[in-house]
Amino acid sequence: MSLRERYQKTVAPALAKEFGVKNVMAVPTVTKVTLSVGLSAKQKDPKFLETAEAVLTRVSGQKPVQTKSKQSISNFKIRKGQVVGLKVTMRGPRMWDFVERLVSITFPRVRDFRGIPKTTIDSTGNFSYGFQEYLAFPEIRPDEVERIHGIEVTITTTAGDRTKGMALLRALGFPFQK
Repeated sequence: MSLRERYQKTVAPALAKEFGVKNVMAVPTVTKVTLSVGLSAKQKDPKFLETAEAVLTRVSGQKPVQTKSKQSISNFKIRKGQVVGLKVTMRGPRMWDFVERLVSITFPRVRDFRGIPKTTIDSTGNFSYGFQEYLAFPEIRPDEVERIHGIEVTITTTAGDRTKGMALLRALGFPFQK
């Protein structure tokens, strides 16, 4: 059973009962997953941009969008219009597949993993977690790695507050710290 089917058949009814919600549309759910990589101003190497783009494409199955600076900042040596990051937004079946892989494969493969801290959920119930190295993702083969960089994973939910967001993610199988 996929994570989406499990959400619809068991998690959503359990959350509706727990929070006393009568309308199924009011139950907290995952709306989108965003993966992003920041490129520091020191990384002017075009090969680094290509590597980061290839990694995001492999992990998400979509081509990433380049994010450009809106204004020049002399202290950071950034010019207006310069590429400062890459991001991918996933919705629908691809999003549910990614969340399932994240919970069942990626988190167990993280080095020295002791659970997700509760501080990764913000006041509106959204989840943000930063991987220091992308080797934990199953799509990446360690022998092909040239440079290691971090990836930020943000899961946007309709929870509205921290307790509902925590309950939703815990029901989906996220391994939080005790």
